[in-house]
Amino acid sequence: MGIDPGLTRCGLSVVQAGHGRTVYPVSVGVVRTPSDAELAERLLRLSRAVGEWMDEYTPDVVAIERIFERGNVSTVMNTAHAVGVLILAAAERGLPVHMYTPSEVKKAVSGNGRADKKQMTVMITRILGLAEAPKPADAADALALAVCHCWRAPLLMRTQMTAADLEHRRRQYQGKLGKAKSTLNAKNTADQPTESSGSGTTNIVDRERAAHIESAKAAHPSRIDPP
Repeated sequence: MGIDPGLTRCGLSVVQAGHGRTVYPVSVGVVRTPSDAELAERLLRLSRAVGEWMDEYTPDVVAIERIFERGNVSTVMNTAHAVGVLILAAAERGLPVHMYTPSEVKKAVSGNGRADKKQMTVMITRILGLAEAPKPADAADALALAVCHCWRAPLLMRTQMTAADLEHRRRQYQGKLGKAKSTLNAKNTADQPTESSGSGTTNIVDRERAAHIESAKAAHPSRIDPP
């Protein structure tokens, strides 16, 4: 599910990823809220409308445009409020959310990170094989977000798998290193002479010295004094 966030107009789309880079359109639309209504009422309407879409189409993932300051602080704040509602609606349904900047979407869909809205609309119409261009622009943007994620998801998955594999190998290496250290310590302990104890165990050096003295005594009993 692709969502172009906005409080006055919020573009919604649902697509189905096919084999390779094939993407099939399922549904597209725009949710509108009256600009003269209270902020809380507008957010409630948006939340309900988006929730109905999610419940009807049961998407596997939600792709939302990442907002950034574009000059009009009021517009940016309203869009930020809308994004919060959208993410919450997805979270309530256990849906993962992926955020993409406008340039990332443009680069993925048209190959040009600075493509204008007209170019993007032409590309998305061609990619999805639509009979006519989606209108308004919010609808086309929502479709572009969905297509962007469909094409980038395999790369994201490979990246995540690579990171997981690296972590697995790191843990394996640490385990082997710890085992090698334990084996080395055990070997060093076994190689050291054992100190005398009450059980009769004798230091190796002392034992050899005592044996030498006893041998000397037996050979020359009058020349060797006890130590």
